[in-house]
Amino acid sequence: MRRMIIVWSIAGIAVVAIMGVVVASVHQGWFGSPAQRLFNQATAAQRQQRYAEAQAHLENLLASFADSPLADDALLKLAELLEAQQQLIPARAMYRKLLDQFPNSALATTAQVRLGHVNVALLFSPTATDRDIVHQVRPGDTLGQIAGARGTTVEFLKRANGLKTDVIRPGQPLKIPKGRFSIVVDKSQNQLLLTQDNQFVKTYVVATGTENSTPVGTFRIVNKLPHPVWYKQGAIVPPESPENILGTRWMGIDKEGYGLHGSVDPTALGQQVTAGCVRMSNSDVEELYDLVPMGTEVTIVD
Repeated sequence: MRRMIIVWSIAGIAVVAIMGVVVASVHQGWFGSPAQRLFNQATAAQRQQRYAEAQAHLENLLASFADSPLADDALLKLAELLEAQQQLIPARAMYRKLLDQFPNSALATTAQVRLGHVNVALLFSPTATDRDIVHQVRPGDTLGQIAGARGTTVEFLKRANGLKTDVIRPGQPLKIPKGRFSIVVDKSQNQLLLTQDNQFVKTYVVATGTENSTPVGTFRIVNKLPHPVWYKQGAIVPPESPENILGTRWMGIDKEGYGLHGSVDPTALGQQVTAGCVRMSNSDVEELYDLVPMGTEVTIVD
């Protein structure tokens, strides 16, 4: 009996040891196809914050197994890894590659959302990309003059160039977007698409008018107001009031009474609930307000 107990004890220890090896093997990515092993090893390295190692595994997977069913997963993971390390230009390239090579992937929507965040982060960063120019400030220049001449906004110039005030000095380099922004609002999807020279920048969830009341056509932004007052049937609702449905920004189009604005109730976004205007979250409308200048084209489709 004593011998049997010893044997069973040894067997139990062996089973536990084997199970430990199996679990460790799974975590370290030792099982599966070569592509799966690389993906698992990248995941394990990322979990342990060994980012360079994780990146190397993913790049190896994509170079060696481009036709693998894991290629789109690897592209997304690599893009997210680069984005997390603030390597925004290569991250943007990976998101674009995923969308170009795998447009029908289940990961395409996630990639497009992340690409939008990266695009805007790059726009508002000091980094000049292929979509920007660098202007050397000349004597007598002002931010307003530069913004007007270059088709941008003072708010963009300040955010992208880290300016706390409107003061600029001769010789100072200023990053400026060189493309023209345009907006398309799709009422059927309650989605706003922002492009720059017809290249995707970002999509935003919006609310549009009840009973299809948001006008269809091509318009232009003709006025912009921060912290707008809402004139409600003769009453004046101040910007700070929780009843002011316009939120923190207003961008009026050349159809009287209509425009794009913020919201005091973001839970209604994605629905047809407004009196006809295009409603956004305050954070989204503030971002868009800083990006698009007066005269920006706004196309609204059913």
